[in-house]
Amino acid sequence: MKWLACFGAAAAMAFAQSGGALLSNQDALKLERRAVQLMESTGLAVPGLARAGAPALEDVRQALANLETAPQNAANTFAFLSDARAYLAISDTVPKPYPFPEEGRRQFGELRDAVDRLDSHFRALLDLNESQLHNPDRDDLKRYAEANEKLGQPSPQKPRMVFLGDSITDLWRLNEYYGSERDFVNRGISGQITGQMLGRMKADAIDLKPRLVLVLAGIDDLARGVAAGTVENNLSMIADLAEAHHIEPMFASVLPISDYHKDVNPQYARTARLSPSKILEVDNWLKNFCEQRHFRYVDYYAALVDQAGFLQADLSDDGVHPNAKGYRLMAPIALAAIDGVLGADLKPKKKGGVRAWLQKEHK
Repeated sequence: MKWLACFGAAAAMAFAQSGGALLSNQDALKLERRAVQLMESTGLAVPGLARAGAPALEDVRQALANLETAPQNAANTFAFLSDARAYLAISDTVPKPYPFPEEGRRQFGELRDAVDRLDSHFRALLDLNESQLHNPDRDDLKRYAEANEKLGQPSPQKPRMVFLGDSITDLWRLNEYYGSERDFVNRGISGQITGQMLGRMKADAIDLKPRLVLVLAGIDDLARGVAAGTVENNLSMIADLAEAHHIEPMFASVLPISDYHKDVNPQYARTARLSPSKILEVDNWLKNFCEQRHFRYVDYYAALVDQAGFLQADLSDDGVHPNAKGYRLMAPIALAAIDGVLGADLKPKKKGGVRAWLQKEHK
């Protein structure tokens, strides 16, 4: 989920090429909300404009609602700009009172400036999308290429486990939670959607010869407006690929989110961009999918959610990513699922080993 704070190397390149025209999610939404406020206030300042501009204003509000869910969606941004310009065109045809209040002139000027700025942002967004389409390494295979070369073959006495996912996996320091007794390999990449993980399955999972692969994915898809059906198709294909190469797939639930930390940073108002109901939709499908295909379903959601249906406040510092306490809660859940597949004989035998350490840390 790191994409919520930045757009990675491609975004940085587009930002540089566009002279800094690309706005962050937070800045773009702030300017779009301000534009709607200005349209509402100018409509009151000019008799007849509120009625004449009402259809355009309503369309702008709908476009803004769509952008709240997918801030970097170019189609939604274009719709917002088109409707805002339509409102300005209508305002030019409606007679203004004389003398026209200075505050009204200022607001119209600010609105035009906002629309012009958003137009530059839109063009930069198109450049970003274009650069991503032509990126020769869309799935970021280079991220782990060298590490994969050095990894070597797994030991028959030490079954390999690949953790495949986005930033929630990427930020998880597995050795700190499981030690070196396990051959656990982290192949998470921040900001990735399920389609990119599907593209990495061979290089970052299959070629590593693991016994199991644990997939934690989907939240970035939902945050970007990817349809739940597309997420489900990608996860199905990941499962098919794993089974075809005699790797047992395991699927983790998408984690809950919260707005509990929005006072620290407005960007942490997660439900403005992510729908908790969509998360539940994917998780319900995933649970049924695992039951039908006889895969292990790793239910982090039930352990991390509070009574209000949000990620528990003390388990995250930003409403999406687990903090150390959150990972301590997730670690034994994953380990129990893994051991349930591998069998009791492969659990750590050392007294006071990994499992005891995890239980101690979680108290």
